[in-house]
Amino acid sequence: MTRTFFGFAFSASMLPAGEVHMVKRDLDIEEVREALPGWEMCLNPFHKTTVEAARHRFGLPIQIPQTPPCIDLQVGDAVVVMQVTGLPRRTDQLEYSHDEIAQATFVFMEIRLTK
Repeated sequence: MTRTFFGFAFSASMLPAGEVHMVKRDLDIEEVREALPGWEMCLNPFHKTTVEAARHRFGLPIQIPQTPPCIDLQVGDAVVVMQVTGLPRRTDQLEYSHDEIAQATFVFMEIRLTK
């Protein structure tokens, strides 16, 4: 059974050992909105402002898990990443203001492990 996770980042720590092949494809918001209920959330509770922005801007029913799962991808599994760009680098606080989020650009992509 393949799994799809939804989060804000992709990390090499999600990958199995050895040679890995992946396919990355961009998703439009309609694809995300339709498939999101079947995906496992892997969001960090510290990203509450960004999650709220995605809910408001795109109508995405994103739920933040109390404890994000550890992701151990296998062939066929995927991570859908909501990449947010245009935000200032933060060193002094964890959350962005609503004005900063309003200026950001959101892009969705799927990274799937293949044979």
